[in-house]
Amino acid sequence: MIRSDKLTARNFPSAQEEAAQQAASFEADFDANPPSAYRLAFTDTDFLVRPELRPVRMQLELLKPELVQQELNIQSTVVIFGSARIADREAAQAAVDAARAANDSEALLRAERRLLMSGYYEEARRFARLITEHTKDHAHPLYVVTGGGPGIMEAGNRGAHDAGGRSIGLNIVLPHEQRPNPYITPELCFRFHYFGLRKMHFLIRSVALAAFPGGYGTLDELFETLTLIQTGKCRRRPILLFGRDFWSRLIDFDLLLDTGMISPGDEQLFHYVETADEAWALLMKEYDIGSAVPAGNGSGNGTP
Repeated sequence: MIRSDKLTARNFPSAQEEAAQQAASFEADFDANPPSAYRLAFTDTDFLVRPELRPVRMQLELLKPELVQQELNIQSTVVIFGSARIADREAAQAAVDAARAANDSEALLRAERRLLMSGYYEEARRFARLITEHTKDHAHPLYVVTGGGPGIMEAGNRGAHDAGGRSIGLNIVLPHEQRPNPYITPELCFRFHYFGLRKMHFLIRSVALAAFPGGYGTLDELFETLTLIQTGKCRRRPILLFGRDFWSRLIDFDLLLDTGMISPGDEQLFHYVETADEAWALLMKEYDIGSAVPAGNGSGNGTP
């Protein structure tokens, strides 16, 4: 009888085995504190963070989330962008009540504005729930992916969590630390150093992107997506701008068109929507989701 385990056995020890053996030998060789030169390169943090190793770190930051998502068979995603400063309705109402009780007119004005914006939190949460509920049992479900922080990002992960599904958070290391919201699926909570690679991972598997009101970060992510689609660097997919009034006041797309800064048709790269139901209906029509969910660009095939 052929022993298949012997036929397929490793010829060399794995990196994990080598690292474990190294750790066990440190105490005997160097009193558990070996110099950097003696450490295996891939276990030596001091070496890996050298400026010359930036290309290696960038490659690792590209590969780690990619391999994890491949292993979990995540192929298609819907990205939800938006402000970290938009609170849920309950928290926003509590701030209004507190400002009113304190008789603080300035604080009340700010709190009432936040309460008005909290409607976007609720729509983002509902949109993520609709995506997850309607596709989680398909052969190729759609997974919600956000920037992993508070505000609209939290709403997206929370909606998927409400529906009993998994969702992804792509956190970024910032000087003012961004902590992951509690609704991200733990094994899909990633952390990035490089903004560029984080934005690439937003797009690799996405079949649609929803942009809620936000600031510089949201605009950066939105315009990177629009630029890649406009220039043909990645395939066209639905871009949903929640809140026509907000976006049309913020960005004068007609001016860009009238002055020739964009070409006719470029203003059709996105759709204004007001509600989660409207956005979901658009995706259902685009991808015929009632009968099948489109396979995404998995395995890195969609790298912009």
